Amino acid sequence: MIEYDNYYVQNGPLRVIYPVRASSISTTVVIMAKKNSIRFGDYIQGMAVDSQQVPFLEMMPEPLFDRHGNEHPQPVPKMKLGGGDVVRLLQPYLSTRFFDQARAVVPLALYLALFQYVVLQTPVIDATIIAGGLLAVMVGLMMFMEGLKLGLMPFGEVIGNTLPRKLPLTGVLIIAFLLGIGVTFAEPAIGALQVAGSLVDPVQAPYLFTLLNDRSGTTVLLVGLGVGLAAVLGTVRFLRGWSLKPLIFMTITPTLILSVIAFFNEDLTTIVGLAWDCGAVTTGPVTVPLVLALGIGVASAAGKGADSSLSGFGIVTLASVFPILFVLCLSFYTAYTVPAEEIIARAAEIRLAAEMAASQPQWFEVTPWTEVLLGVRAIVPLVIFLAIILFVVLRERMKNAFITNYGIILAVLGMCIFNIGLTYGLAKLGDQSGGLIAGAFSSVETIAASPLYSFSVGVGIAALFAWVLGFGSTLAEPALNALGMTVQNLTNGAFKKSMLMGAVAFGVAIGIMLGVLKLIFDFHIMYILIPGYTLGLILTLLSTEEFVNVGWDSAGVTTGPVTVPLVLAMGLGFGNALGSVEGFGILAAASICPIVAVLTLGLYVQFKVKREEQKMAAALAEEGEIA
Repeated sequence: MIEYDNYYVQNGPLRVIYPVRASSISTTVVIMAKKNSIRFGDYIQGMAVDSQQVPFLEMMPEPLFDRHGNEHPQPVPKMKLGGGDVVRLLQPYLSTRFFDQARAVVPLALYLALFQYVVLQTPVIDATIIAGGLLAVMVGLMMFMEGLKLGLMPFGEVIGNTLPRKLPLTGVLIIAFLLGIGVTFAEPAIGALQVAGSLVDPVQAPYLFTLLNDRSGTTVLLVGLGVGLAAVLGTVRFLRGWSLKPLIFMTITPTLILSVIAFFNEDLTTIVGLAWDCGAVTTGPVTVPLVLALGIGVASAAGKGADSSLSGFGIVTLASVFPILFVLCLSFYTAYTVPAEEIIARAAEIRLAAEMAASQPQWFEVTPWTEVLLGVRAIVPLVIFLAIILFVVLRERMKNAFITNYGIILAVLGMCIFNIGLTYGLAKLGDQSGGLIAGAFSSVETIAASPLYSFSVGVGIAALFAWVLGFGSTLAEPALNALGMTVQNLTNGAFKKSMLMGAVAFGVAIGIMLGVLKLIFDFHIMYILIPGYTLGLILTLLSTEEFVNVGWDSAGVTTGPVTVPLVLAMGLGFGNALGSVEGFGILAAASICPIVAVLTLGLYVQFKVKREEQKMAAALAEEGEIA
């Protein structure tokens, strides 16, 4: 803004502001130009004709004196805002954050609804309820993400910067481990796994049923232990400057070996898809920022990692792999300690208890109170843990405590609203769409005229549907855009943001399509995972450290709180419509394919850069010979 006496010239519409004395009232007149610019001659003329100089003292109120003749300050009246003023002030702030979530939710919902209506010739059932649920998802995520930034993230940053100064390394790692466990329970998408448990048939997949129902708390706890171990290793890696390559081989190899053993065990073969899907659920909007803030804060306080362009990369990969390993270990322990017959009998008791509870439910067992209670359980224990660490262990005070408390309240409310939207919106829509897609090539009860197309055409339609869903949902993820900008800056423009986003979206699209084909042709997820991770490990050996970090982390940014519940519900609904034993594995396929795509593109970028360097060197050599 340029100041000329009483005039203020701004970029955009011109504001000419000047004080005018009208009788005894001091007012301000504002003239708005219709154009974005004005001729300087007109500006000078306006100053000469329409300006009036008023002494500053004339604009001041009369001084107030007490009875002793002493002047005292003028009382400043409180600003009064009406409802319209509040709306106008908050509208730019709220609209930006709401549309961030709407860009991820609305296109997917419209795509599913149009596909269902046009291609599958079936209107959306309970469309009003689903629309309300999707609105709750957007509002809940908006509030939760804002609360995460204002309330939970400052905790992680302060603790990360303070821990190394007040505790030894062992204490730091213990707290990082406990934090990793706590943030897992706060992940919005973790509830989608628990919802999926009600759709599993205990007779066909008893151990899958028990891990998602009566042992669901243990399953989530083991996932949290995996994230906690990843937080510890990530923090040590930041401090020691370790390469990510050895850690990838040391974690992926035993995980694949256990998966192969489970694959050949007829009781545990259905667990593999769930275990690998658990790795995708953990890398959400709570886990990665909080654990990352702690790790980078520790490394920065220790004088290491702050100047590294790669500080922060790798934590997503570790937080994805260890939960898979831990869930597989839990499944082996359960299989060797609990007979399948006992699980099936227990399942009957669980369903009988559920039917009795449904006839006379408690207040906290009825929606929406169930979702509200889950939201409070997810956030409040984590906040209490962080508060104990900060105030009791470290004896520190939180700056801007009012804003932090406001953020925590927002996070709790947002999680509760999101859970309600998950039940009535995302899960309901995904399950409905997944159950109807099978009608394109097979007979289903919900579509009277099914199959609508021949088998080959119907399978092609289902595969194309899955590909477009994966591509569009990935491009809509805000985290992918942020990762693309980071990579473009780190590589000085050699690896453009559009290239990374395109590679990741293409990889996820291929992965979800393969996952759907796995359900259609009923082949095991290991036929996707073994070739995919073998190729990924080979590409890791050939790639530089920078692209290894980016490539393996790229899978984590695609599994956001919108994509995970939608894809999980769609896969389970699709699997039930086809009579599959389980519908897991789509997220697992959607995680390895972008890794392969980014690493492959990274090798091409490396080759392209080397070729340009060779050409430049040859040109300089020729110039030297000519000279």
